[in-house]
Amino acid sequence: MALKAIILILVALALFWAFVLLRAHRQEARAESRFPPQGQIIRVGETDAHAVVMGNGPDVVLIHGASGSTRDMVFSLAPRLAEDYRVYVIDRPGLGYTDRLNTTGATLRQQADLLSQAARQLGAKAPIVVGHSYGGAVALAWAAYHPDRLAALVPIAAPSNPWTTPLDPLYRVTSSWWGSRIVVPIITAFVSEERVNRAIAAVFEPQNPPDGYADQIGASLTLRRVSMRANADQRANLLDEIKAQVDDYAQIAVPTEIVHGTADDTVGLSIHSEKLVHQIPGAVLTRLEGIGHMPQHTSEDEIVAAIDRAAMRAGLR
Repeated sequence: MALKAIILILVALALFWAFVLLRAHRQEARAESRFPPQGQIIRVGETDAHAVVMGNGPDVVLIHGASGSTRDMVFSLAPRLAEDYRVYVIDRPGLGYTDRLNTTGATLRQQADLLSQAARQLGAKAPIVVGHSYGGAVALAWAAYHPDRLAALVPIAAPSNPWTTPLDPLYRVTSSWWGSRIVVPIITAFVSEERVNRAIAAVFEPQNPPDGYADQIGASLTLRRVSMRANADQRANLLDEIKAQVDDYAQIAVPTEIVHGTADDTVGLSIHSEKLVHQIPGAVLTRLEGIGHMPQHTSEDEIVAAIDRAAMRAGLR
């Protein structure tokens, strides 16, 4: 009887796991059908990268944050900038429709390498590099390690200096060996897009997401297994990578316009940008009073103004 019970339990677990994998696959297919690539896929070395290009004028590269894709920047900021600039929006590795670089978490420097190469292939040899949140940390790596591949730098709400708060429990689990293999497929299969949209809304606080944002951002793309694993590994490694690159900010020589909201409780102003402005020679910090973590949407005018100032300081306008 005991053996029969064990066999029944194993069969039930196998059937459940087969159902999980099937449902996860269907959820991913549905997400990709609803939110297909908006731009072009280019080959960068051994990696396929997805890029959206629009407008004419001085070159600007926009780099999205964690759990995001080109859709965040293409929602409003990129079309606005395209009135005066040639804008390149590129999915970071493992997110959107850019391939994952490895199974250990693409480093900030590896991501900067890939995105700078992609930009060059698309025609942007020395663009203004704009990065939001995690994308701002990638932009800092781009400026520190590829100084000949950009004209100016605009970090927005960017993590730039070490912090002491522990890694979010979700990332701690999903970046682990067992979490990546067991928890991630379950999340992909069963977590609803509505729940992800509620999490996105929380990131905007104390402001609200703009009308139509949830319908266009493609939150379900983030729930795909490849994106969840890539994002989790990148976030788990971020603190150590920030510690490794912080001493290199002093060699950044391009005009730098830093923008950060005073009400940002995701990436704290005092921990990050208020230190960064003194670490990059000639950097300027614009504090957005009462603004949270998503100023590229809630304070678009101020972001455009910062990019315009960077362009003028770099002699591009």
